[in-house]
Amino acid sequence: MKINKKQFVFFILFSIFLNHVNGIFYLPGMIPHDFAPGEEGAIKVNKITSVHTQIPYKYYQLPGVCKPKDIIDDTENLGEILLGDRIENSDYTFNFLEDGGKCKVINSESCSPIIKKEDLKILEDRIQNQYRVHWLLDGLPVRQTGRLASDPGFDLGFMTLAEGQTVATAEKYLNNHLEITIFYHNNPTDNTSRIVGFEIFPSSRQYKKVENWNGNTGDDCPQYGENFEQLSISVKEGEEQERFVLWTYEVKYTPSPVLWNKRWDIYFESNDNSVHWFSILNSLMIVFILTVMVAMIIIRTLKKDIRRYTSIDTSEDRDSQEETGWKMIHGDVFRPPSHPMLLSVCIGSGVQIFSMTLITMIFAVLGFLSPANIGGLATALIVLFVLSAMFAGYFSTRVFTIFKGRNWKKNTIYTALSMPGIIFGIFFFVNMFLRGAKSSAAVPFGTFASIIAMWFGISVPLVFLGSYFASKKPVPEDPVRTNQIPRQVPDQIWYMNPYLSILMGGILPFGAVFIELHFILTSLWDNQFYYIFGFLFIVLMILIVTSAEISIVMCYFQLCAEDHHWWWRSFLTAGSSSLYMFIYSVSFFRYLGITKFISSLLYFSYSFIMSLAFAALTGTIGFYSCYFLVRKIYSSIHIN
Repeated sequence: MKINKKQFVFFILFSIFLNHVNGIFYLPGMIPHDFAPGEEGAIKVNKITSVHTQIPYKYYQLPGVCKPKDIIDDTENLGEILLGDRIENSDYTFNFLEDGGKCKVINSESCSPIIKKEDLKILEDRIQNQYRVHWLLDGLPVRQTGRLASDPGFDLGFMTLAEGQTVATAEKYLNNHLEITIFYHNNPTDNTSRIVGFEIFPSSRQYKKVENWNGNTGDDCPQYGENFEQLSISVKEGEEQERFVLWTYEVKYTPSPVLWNKRWDIYFESNDNSVHWFSILNSLMIVFILTVMVAMIIIRTLKKDIRRYTSIDTSEDRDSQEETGWKMIHGDVFRPPSHPMLLSVCIGSGVQIFSMTLITMIFAVLGFLSPANIGGLATALIVLFVLSAMFAGYFSTRVFTIFKGRNWKKNTIYTALSMPGIIFGIFFFVNMFLRGAKSSAAVPFGTFASIIAMWFGISVPLVFLGSYFASKKPVPEDPVRTNQIPRQVPDQIWYMNPYLSILMGGILPFGAVFIELHFILTSLWDNQFYYIFGFLFIVLMILIVTSAEISIVMCYFQLCAEDHHWWWRSFLTAGSSSLYMFIYSVSFFRYLGITKFISSLLYFSYSFIMSLAFAALTGTIGFYSCYFLVRKIYSSIHIN
């Protein structure tokens, strides 16, 4: 194909546009706030999380912390609720650019400086599991001083391991003093500033016990020397069974050259870009090898076969020509598979997940899913999954009619209830345990009612709407006639065994994504930011091509071996990559160091859902690739 100069220039300009599109479209989901000197501001508290338990809690569920007199909850979206985010106000206030470095005490009627033994045990357990505190200021998540911004939150406390001690017996210290640093950028037009950074350096301070403490929020911190003692909350036999705890903080202000629309850049900076590029190059090598194989099959082998089959004009020559390979099974290749309704339901669910994934990735690459909108990505995935139900109904019914199915309404019901039902059932089961653990990730009844309403009020009708349109379309005619008596499949060579070939076919699609999968799992389970959607979009395209090409190669080998049972095999060949994905998730589980039963249940349940969705996605890509290949090659030959 010849490319003229205008097309080449347009391609270059479009590439430059895509490279800078995130900077052009900064959609943070909020209006920038200009702070005047002396203006009062407040920090919002969110949740506490742990890599080792995966069970988040509301910040105010921590015993001994000081709560405002009136707790005001922010309105959470669906994604925030499902992720356990509970954003609330706090008494950590400041007057912008004033009182810099002044130590203040937090105190209210809701908290006593005396923490009893039972509450100390809870705090000790949270510190032992390395819980981190997540706060927000002007929409920015807090990061701990000296750590990567992609790893948000600050430590609730820390442990010291003496010789011979274990994690359970180590001394635990509570970080009750916070050095808050607010980075701001001056507006050139007026005397206001915008907050562009927010970090905290936590420390542990054992203040001298004061009897009948009656301090107020905002009072100066009690005096202490430079060699202060750290606040140990480990209670041992024979020692005092309570602790005197004061929650203190100080605020510092640092000017910054960072512009407000660039303040999120530091959260996405990573030293692992070379690893992402290596992942892409690795995947491209796989695609290149598969492309060469597909090209050889289609351009050389298939064209040669088709030319040989169609070059004989006389009936005598046709009779004398011995049929071999894939042409011998022309009378059985379009025979409907076993369990056609189940396969059509799987295809419909796969199209639904594919549509959801592709549309989400396009919006993410264009910068419309801002990280400032907490839970926005999860909300977008859920909403798009519901709206994509129409595609599920259409393609499921379409495939079912290709299989000569009659009862398309029953097929539609199964499509509407199967995949969403499995996901909802697992989610409901896990949620019962989270509610028993009093986790903030436990979904309230109102949210459950909303999810069910979206399912049966929007998703199910859209499935029926798509199925209705598909049922009205004429069924595509098979290019060859199907024999009444099925042809017996000859004995297959060992490497064409169905189970072995299916497992072999799933290796390459998984190999194309497994490096990027590590970053996704780290982001998901290690509470880190992942907004490298440019890399992820490229990997998604590579996955689509890899799944399609490996399915085409394996399908061609199967047809040449005179095995006409290709319908299910085409779906399972690429879909088996989800098995390797789940196995990789099991190995990643060891990295997290999870020991609690509820945490393990949560991890493996959600890993199963992700693997199931991945199977439907890749399997559907493989199915349609093989379907178009088979229709193309059998419509290119003449059959008596």
